[in-house]
Amino acid sequence: MLKYKDCEYQCSMELTLALIGGKWKALILWYLGENTVRFSGLRKALPRITQKMLTQQLRELEEDGLVDRHVYTQVPPKVEYRLTAAGKSLLPILATLCEWGGKYANAAEPGACAATCRQAGE
Repeated sequence: MLKYKDCEYQCSMELTLALIGGKWKALILWYLGENTVRFSGLRKALPRITQKMLTQQLRELEEDGLVDRHVYTQVPPKVEYRLTAAGKSLLPILATLCEWGGKYANAAEPGACAATCRQAGE
């Protein structure tokens, strides 16, 4: 049994999936990579996510200590996001998942054009 933020998890995998699971969190972490990105940059990188969902997912990632949010006091307001050390520690895992997905797609449909993963930090 594992306890984190007043929630109990059966194992560390359950906690990990609670932190980065879902449709968007892993992609947000991947696109942040080693870079600092503005909200609009994430919207462009993930065109199918709604503004509301991106805001919600970023808030959750920030609350869990995986993403750092920096607000500049200027008009118009400027907000930038970057990975924390804990968030950066996920990059090799996400790269492995990306590589696996490409291999799986090629094995399932030989000759199909599988999307290639960009290297984190590019």
